[in-house]
Amino acid sequence: MIGLRFESTERIVPAVNLYFYNTMSRQRELFEPLSTDAVRLYTCGPTVYNYAHIGNFRAYVFEDILRRVLQYAGHKVIQVMNLTDVDDKTIRGAQEAGLPLCEYTRPYIEAFFDDIRQLNVEKAEHYPAATDHIPEMITLIGRLFERGLAYASDDGSIYFNVAAFPGYGRPAHIDLSGLRAGARVAQDEYDKERIGDFALWKAWDADDGDVVWDSPWGRGRPGWHLECSAMSMKYLGESFDIHTGGIDNLFPHHANETAQSEGATGKPFVKTWLHCAHLRINGEKMSKSLGNFYTLRDLIGKGWSGREIRYVLINGHYRQTLNFTFDALAAARTTLARLDEFSDRLAVAAGSNAAGGLPEWAVKARTAFDEAVGDDLNIPEALAALFGLVREGNAALDAGSLPPAGAAAVAALLARWDTVLGVLSFGRPDPDAMPAEVRELLEARAAARKAREWGESDRLRDAIAVLGWEVRDTPGGQQCKRA
Repeated sequence: MIGLRFESTERIVPAVNLYFYNTMSRQRELFEPLSTDAVRLYTCGPTVYNYAHIGNFRAYVFEDILRRVLQYAGHKVIQVMNLTDVDDKTIRGAQEAGLPLCEYTRPYIEAFFDDIRQLNVEKAEHYPAATDHIPEMITLIGRLFERGLAYASDDGSIYFNVAAFPGYGRPAHIDLSGLRAGARVAQDEYDKERIGDFALWKAWDADDGDVVWDSPWGRGRPGWHLECSAMSMKYLGESFDIHTGGIDNLFPHHANETAQSEGATGKPFVKTWLHCAHLRINGEKMSKSLGNFYTLRDLIGKGWSGREIRYVLINGHYRQTLNFTFDALAAARTTLARLDEFSDRLAVAAGSNAAGGLPEWAVKARTAFDEAVGDDLNIPEALAALFGLVREGNAALDAGSLPPAGAAAVAALLARWDTVLGVLSFGRPDPDAMPAEVRELLEARAAARKAREWGESDRLRDAIAVLGWEVRDTPGGQQCKRA
């Protein structure tokens, strides 16, 4: 509601100051959490009626970067990502497949978790499914009735009375001057131009099949918008810090979420709203009719790795449209190989030495990186700081001016940065995870080289390559990594 105010405890002093562009205020704001114990974060998850496409993952990777930056800045995070397993799309898909709703959605839920694992997306604390929270939704509707914001239609469906809620349309800043009194929108999703009373509870009809629950207002099922309000407030409280999603969710979904949540509680719903822009493929809107519609498994089937895809998805500011191309994937492969080579050089230079002080050029890069991630998640600028560090680091290694303790410190800095980026160590094998057969061959090759048996050394190197591992000889000894 207009005029509601958040009440915050004492301010946490973070390791890095964070500024976010708040969709609600349309301003860049210093982020100050509502509570000192944790930042409470709600991120829009998948509607599990099909495999998620690469445009969906643009949003999920942005939300992962946000989570990681909050942690980088010293905050504990409690994140909720919903699983929408009952709405118009999932019901329609289940009916067409001739399956119960839970059987229809289960493979897509499993695929989603496999996909985010391949993209190195950190797990949220909670993944509530809508079908597991029907009682909470019914309770929320009851509170809206008590406040005069819900009413029953002739068919038994329950609607939210938009005109009765002052300030409807936030955070989308919708103008209600064109609202037609009494207009109702029964669909879960509708065009941005349409404004009307939206369904909280839909009375059962034949199209719903066996997807139905009992309620005080008759048999039916919840509207899509209601689900997020009930689940977010259950796990994060009636007021929480941050809500995110794609810009396409801003209206009507987030406007309706805000109205029904604040209407039921009389409290402000979300302090900070963040929305990411669309993803385009080769400059065009993604569409099956254009042949440019890709799921993650489509891209992996074409030979690209989750690491390379993640790099492309983070290499753009979240509030700007991202153009996804195969040329960008090829460039990501080259860039990541360059970063891997620099990491390997640091490891050789550091040896077993403990980290010492950072060289001056690394301190400057650290400052630039921190300022970038704190400035509304400016990952392109953070990557620029990374590349500057690589350039200066390689020059120092070439000149022999980076001592082992300094190399170890720079390596530790890269590891800290990767807690945000998730692409530097992602996909690079842990030496302890090296197959025993490869380790045995490496030991034999080391013995052969010590005995100056060069032919045997070459034979063993080729045998290791057949197993998918690459050996390099460096001043510090053999270095082996997956090819």
